[in-house]
Amino acid sequence: MKQTEITKLSTEDLQGRLEDFKGQLTTLKLTHKMTPIENPMRIHHMRKVVARLSTELTKRSNQA
Repeated sequence: MKQTEITKLSTEDLQGRLEDFKGQLTTLKLTHKMTPIENPMRIHHMRKVVARLSTELTKRSNQA
């Protein structure tokens, strides 16, 4: 997800997507520990998306 897409989402959507991406990240990490995944950079990109979403949520909560 790009930052422009993230800023267009509502706060409820951000929270839902953050939980979804955190779950996917956990699954990817566990899968990678068992058997190496084909593209380990997916973990890196997923972690960045989670950080972007949580940053946007924090920014919105500080503004309110």
